[in-house]
Amino acid sequence: MRKRESADSCTTILVGKNASYDGSTIVARTEDSQNGVFTPKKLIVVKPEDQPRHYKSVLSTFEIDLPDNPVRYTAVPDAIPKDGIWGEAGINVYNVAMSETETITTNSRVLGADPLVESGIGEEDMLTLVLPYVKTAREGVLRLGKILEEYGTYESNGIAISDVHEIWWLETIGGHHWMARRVPDDSYVVMPNQLGIDAFDLDDAFGAQENYLCSADLREFIRDNYLDLSLDGRLNPRDAFGSHDDADHVYNTPRAWFMLRHLNPNTWVWDGPAADYGPRSDDLPWCMVPERKLTPEDVKYVLSSHYQGTPFDPYASYGDKSMKGAYRSIGINRNDFMALIQMRPDVPEDIRAVEWIAYASNAFNTMVPFYANVERTPAYLACTTGEVSTDSFYWVSRMIAAMADASYAKSLIHVERYEEGVLSASRALLNQYDKKIASAGESQRAALREEANTAIAAELKKRASDTLDKVLFELSSGMKNAYARSDA
Repeated sequence: MRKRESADSCTTILVGKNASYDGSTIVARTEDSQNGVFTPKKLIVVKPEDQPRHYKSVLSTFEIDLPDNPVRYTAVPDAIPKDGIWGEAGINVYNVAMSETETITTNSRVLGADPLVESGIGEEDMLTLVLPYVKTAREGVLRLGKILEEYGTYESNGIAISDVHEIWWLETIGGHHWMARRVPDDSYVVMPNQLGIDAFDLDDAFGAQENYLCSADLREFIRDNYLDLSLDGRLNPRDAFGSHDDADHVYNTPRAWFMLRHLNPNTWVWDGPAADYGPRSDDLPWCMVPERKLTPEDVKYVLSSHYQGTPFDPYASYGDKSMKGAYRSIGINRNDFMALIQMRPDVPEDIRAVEWIAYASNAFNTMVPFYANVERTPAYLACTTGEVSTDSFYWVSRMIAAMADASYAKSLIHVERYEEGVLSASRALLNQYDKKIASAGESQRAALREEANTAIAAELKKRASDTLDKVLFELSSGMKNAYARSDA
């Protein structure tokens, strides 16, 4: 059972529309199970008639009556719902997206001033409570903030809510407080499992609210509890509300360091004794302007990383290995899934939202795009159960990852070709159907979106099965009972 005191861990990257290759807003996050746990996931569509009108949590006593006007949305819930829904990532019919949550850290001063609420909401609940009822990203932030203020939360979390115009990042503060910052359009944000926002304009949050939003009494909460630690009066929320623990320096800050180092290799010195920032730095920037525009493939790479090209790579086979595996990788064995949500500004609204999905360990998987504005998702991604099956993309991905890890040197080439093949073929199909749908009549468009998803899933299944066959061969060939001589 998922314990509330040991919430799932994740890694997030957000890309503003002017920092992306085609003007899209991009929100991407891995969901990672706790150590020793693997959580099967599925991609589904939740229709209005399936949305609860009275919601009750499984992991807390929280319950609430929900509005009677939900809209359709996608979600990636647990395939075995023993711990609740855990919808995690989705897009609604208004092209509003939500990715929740990034478990984050806090400190005893915050928790002493506003304790966590045992009967409040958590990661289990948030997508279901917010996404079916909002028409803009800002509206989503305000709805979630209102629920947090009224009911509280039993854990510290970060949540991304986006539309085609903007991305907002909300972080909870103690039991009832919260702050949200708009991602600058020309920048990207990286988030490991820490409270991340490093600058916050309270005057804007209580004035024009152009780039900052927060709970109604946050200014007084900070003042009355002496939370602002700045010497110059410029609030740094990471210092005020976050943590700088020893555990952060092996579990959290190294992930942010690697992502920033990869995407901005020439902006700062990242390595060596004279580095501006290192893997244990507490002051890594929350957002940066990239050195070039970013693609979904760039985002997938950093969310699959295991410190390649550094002494910390757990797969390192050369050089000084004394620090091998010292830091927590992003592409880890217990990645449950990754969702990358892309809001494209240059296509008709009904095909604007694309949800890229990958299952299992990101170091050995591939992501694949699907139109989100559909009534159903392909069975290959939706049929996950607790039973291992090669008819399930989740289970095939799990098997490929486990086998490729155990035969890394021989299987890596198969995984690399698999990922490039799936990405190339699925992009070609997406381009083909973008044109076909854009020129089709209104009565044909919904069927074409589902036809496209079916075609992409079929191509994916073919390539995934072929890759499974290849890595199984490599692992079988390396068995300890292998013998070089065949029959005479």
